[in-house]
Amino acid sequence: MELKYFRLIKTIAEEGNISNSATRLFLTQSALSHQLRDIENRMGFKVFLRKRNQWKLTEEGEALYQLANTVLAEIDKGLTNIQKIKEGSKGKIRISTECYSFYQGLPQFIQKMSLLYPDILIDLDVEATHRPISKVLSKDLDMAIVTSKPINDALVSVEIFEDEIFAILHKENRLNEKTYLTASDFSQTHLIIHSFPLETVSVYEHFLKIHHAEPLKVTAIPLTEVALDLVNANMGIMCMPKWALKPFKLPKDLMFKPLGSQGLKRTHYLTFHKGNEDKKYYQDFIHNLEEEFGAF
Repeated sequence: MELKYFRLIKTIAEEGNISNSATRLFLTQSALSHQLRDIENRMGFKVFLRKRNQWKLTEEGEALYQLANTVLAEIDKGLTNIQKIKEGSKGKIRISTECYSFYQGLPQFIQKMSLLYPDILIDLDVEATHRPISKVLSKDLDMAIVTSKPINDALVSVEIFEDEIFAILHKENRLNEKTYLTASDFSQTHLIIHSFPLETVSVYEHFLKIHHAEPLKVTAIPLTEVALDLVNANMGIMCMPKWALKPFKLPKDLMFKPLGSQGLKRTHYLTFHKGNEDKKYYQDFIHNLEEEFGAF
């Protein structure tokens, strides 16, 4: 039975006559009468008893009216819940990352999100790269992607994925003979990074610093293409995860070496203020970020 018929029966029963019911339903009296006859023919019983201008429900009609009330109330409740879910899917997320590698894939992810979730406005704050956690704590950022899980009761951290950083060098580099590089190998090495300070560079913070090693020379080159050209000219080495180099055409003479006998692996966390994890648009963002970068 179509919903319009439930609404028709409910309206006539409450209005008590066909004239007022037709006005309320934006129908002509003729159209309303036609629909009512159609219902009675389908159901096989009279729904209303007509007495002059007063319409009363039959016993069967009363049962149908109660059913109409139940069905329409449940539909209204469901639509209200859907609207609440839709409203919860709207919001703004200001995000940054401490790892410049993410800038090779994060803009494309944000563009994809804007198509799938137009009600989620995502703002990428590049200037907060060197201090994302402090920016989250001061609420100048909503989320930060970091490689060290912050210890703070005000924050929640969700593990997104794990990757490995490799040393990238020319095949004629003297270190190419080694199976893997040790921290001491960097003492005679020109290290090319994206930007200072060194504390924001993963290979320094998670590898060299731990082993009390310092590179012979450090140069900051913000453009990955230029850094790759220098490495290809055997003028230094750079350290990055392989996935971050997917957008670039790599020269065939470049080699990848693990850092340490076990490799330099790191875990990426998405960090944000506690209490936001139940927000629908946060959940949508997190699930899609895990799906996008978890494949690496």
